[in-house]
Amino acid sequence: MLNRPLLTVHDAASMLQVQEATVRSWIRDKRIRAIKLGKEWRIAPQDLEAFLNENTNLAN
Repeated sequence: MLNRPLLTVHDAASMLQVQEATVRSWIRDKRIRAIKLGKEWRIAPQDLEAFLNENTNLAN
């Protein structure tokens, strides 16, 4: 089940080229699924991928 490590907010923000506050806002708005471990949010890679698939506009 945990074959890929969970991403931090910093990791996700770097990958998406947005501010960490933006990722936290998306988590708070339930746009990105995340779990809280202690004081830190963690995002499963497949949940970040799902977010991208749902929110990416592809030009035809």
